[in-house]
Amino acid sequence: MSDIKKAKAVKPVKLADPVAASIDPATQEMIARAQELGVDTVFDRAVGMKPCNIGMQGICCKNCAMGPCRLPLPKDGIKENDIEVRKGLCGASANTIAARNFARMVAGGAAAHSDHGRCVAEVFLSVARKETDAYQIKDPVKLRAIAPHFDVATTVELDGEQVDREIDEIALEVAEKALSEWGKAEGELYNLKRAPKPLYEKWKKNGVLPRNIDREIVEIMHRTHMGVDQDYKNIIKQCTRASIADGWGGSMLATDLQDVLFGTPTPIQSEANLGVMKEDHVNIVIHGHEPVLSEMIVAVSQKPEMIDYAKSKGAKGIQLSGICCTANEMLQRHGVPSAGTFLQQELAIITGACDAMVVDIQCIFQNVANVAKCFHTKIITTHPIAKMEQNNVIHIEFDEHYAIQDAEKIIKLAIDNFQNREAEVMIPKHKAQQIAGFGVESILYHLGGTFRGTYYTLNDNIINGRIRGIAGVVGCNNARTRHNEAHIKVVKELIKNDVIVLTTGCNGIACAMEGLLTPESAAVFCGPGLAEVCETVGIPPVLHLGSCVDNSRILLAATEVVKAGGLGNDICDLPAAGSAPEWMSEKAISIGHYFVTSGVYTVFGLHLPTSGAPVFHDYISKEIEKLYGGKWDLEADPIKHAQLMIAHIDKKRKELGIDKARDRVLMDMAARQALDA
Repeated sequence: MSDIKKAKAVKPVKLADPVAASIDPATQEMIARAQELGVDTVFDRAVGMKPCNIGMQGICCKNCAMGPCRLPLPKDGIKENDIEVRKGLCGASANTIAARNFARMVAGGAAAHSDHGRCVAEVFLSVARKETDAYQIKDPVKLRAIAPHFDVATTVELDGEQVDREIDEIALEVAEKALSEWGKAEGELYNLKRAPKPLYEKWKKNGVLPRNIDREIVEIMHRTHMGVDQDYKNIIKQCTRASIADGWGGSMLATDLQDVLFGTPTPIQSEANLGVMKEDHVNIVIHGHEPVLSEMIVAVSQKPEMIDYAKSKGAKGIQLSGICCTANEMLQRHGVPSAGTFLQQELAIITGACDAMVVDIQCIFQNVANVAKCFHTKIITTHPIAKMEQNNVIHIEFDEHYAIQDAEKIIKLAIDNFQNREAEVMIPKHKAQQIAGFGVESILYHLGGTFRGTYYTLNDNIINGRIRGIAGVVGCNNARTRHNEAHIKVVKELIKNDVIVLTTGCNGIACAMEGLLTPESAAVFCGPGLAEVCETVGIPPVLHLGSCVDNSRILLAATEVVKAGGLGNDICDLPAAGSAPEWMSEKAISIGHYFVTSGVYTVFGLHLPTSGAPVFHDYISKEIEKLYGGKWDLEADPIKHAQLMIAHIDKKRKELGIDKARDRVLMDMAARQALDA
């Protein structure tokens, strides 16, 4: 009996309707194929397992062995003495429990992003110390640009003149200071001063300037231990510190150092969806989040001797593709196509053409190993903190000091496995063109004006109304909603109303699969103003800025808009909003909170784990705006979700006095600054 036949024997009782599960035809085809073969996927599991309603509301506490304590909402609604009646064994109120759970999600998300950043910083230090030959500094210009943020001089006085310091000297000093951001004993994070000054002053006034990255995460865990912090406002104050340490700390450090090491992205053409896989090639799917490994796999897979080795095994070549944020990292620097989003990871194996799935950290289903048992696919884990218990998983621990050798070992293993295919190969034909690789620098080039060196032209087009506003739409997929539907509906509604979209993560991949990452899509989906801008400068209406940690690019782009003038003095003044339509992970909560506390009105889809504590929910969705200028909102319906964002953008346009129709003229600096008076 083959492995596929064995799988049929354990076919789930409840099966997902492929069309109801996803809007993507390739995904629908592969769900149907999985069901035909009896292979268990996340879509079927979502039908068979219902979520805990009390846990969804954030009012289940399991922080000690007296619990779990569950505090359901009274059927007849909240009473005046609700805070006294609804309490756990220790007396913790619903507000305290919900705030603790929310803060622990921020801690988990911030830890994931920041540990990613730490790994990159450690590799960067190895490069600076000349301990590895595998990596080099590919963007010395970016290194010189970020060095001053660490108080590292880029010039030195010689014979009375300022001359450029050696790149190696700058790199070593930046590396040491960057790595110290995780555990320095005193001071504050260097990158905080990159925020607009009014925002920095708000953080300082409210006592939330992060001291170091690790400390803020550890303090959340301490405060939320049984019997410690029991004031939801004070708990949120600490999770604000940790989230800022993520967005303006670990994530921003990861993005900057990756750009220096691997190259700052520039717009690049590629493809997206499962159809990028090739039946006659060795297919290696890279899944996870850290580009330290994937950079080496890209480099080694292009070596002539590796391609010849693949041909000796009967393949025509090696086809790399990516899932999740590793897909975005390889895409934005090398044009490697994206095989799919978070929910498509099992489906890539079910094609029967995946010879190896190489994983590192974050968002990886343990079930990919179970699916692989039904096919010939090798699952290869590579990170010391991310192993799987299944006995069919191969662990090749990646070490930056032996990066090339490790990459060669992994690729050869995949090539050797090409001849072991047993199941019929079924690769969906569906794929779409995409242009990705945008960032602060490339947006400056396309929308800021070639010779001005600021976001001058972008601001003028917002002021004159061609562009209504800016939206950051990011985040995961969630099997509790129809795959990609909310992502696409939100984005289409925004661009239809002349709101330019900046995207990262799985939203970026979803938009690519839908064809929204091409300049041509502007004429089809955009309002007349945004379509005109996109046609004039040759960009898509949805700009793909990279992976989850690259949300820091959105923060810096917003800061550049503030600097360019005419749209207020702080991020909260901008006609801008944030969105995570299908959020899933703790990282999303951390991202959402650092956007809120950076002044961005932020809407999440599905639900927030706060609804069971209405007082606490009102605090983060209303009161917190008074402190930072941003706030949380919630809307599951994607059209209403987008309309909330548009209403906020219109509100900000009115506050800036740019809501009335006007002649479209290019404004000079004095005219734009007068708008701020």
